[in-house]
Amino acid sequence: MSSGNIIFVKSNIMYKLTRVRDNKTIIGEQVKFIEWDEDGRFTELHDELTIGKSVMIDPHHFSYTWLTTEITSFTKDGDKLIFSTKNSNYILEEIK
Repeated sequence: MSSGNIIFVKSNIMYKLTRVRDNKTIIGEQVKFIEWDEDGRFTELHDELTIGKSVMIDPHHFSYTWLTTEITSFTKDGDKLIFSTKNSNYILEEIK
């Protein structure tokens, strides 16, 4: 488990997010991380992953392609980011 931050600010990169339990795969052009307040409301959008934030794929004004629940743990394995949320396990990787 990692306690450091991982920053995702790259252009011309595609990302693949895979939910482990059913291999559901989402491809997107952008990854952002949502910070929530104690009442579960959105507070801020970030470029860096930390525990407690949710992963958002392709955030747009009032819409997105995919949103996870809050991250509970993560580890980096080469080019892959393996993380767990409150209800699922995921793999996030760059498509080159």
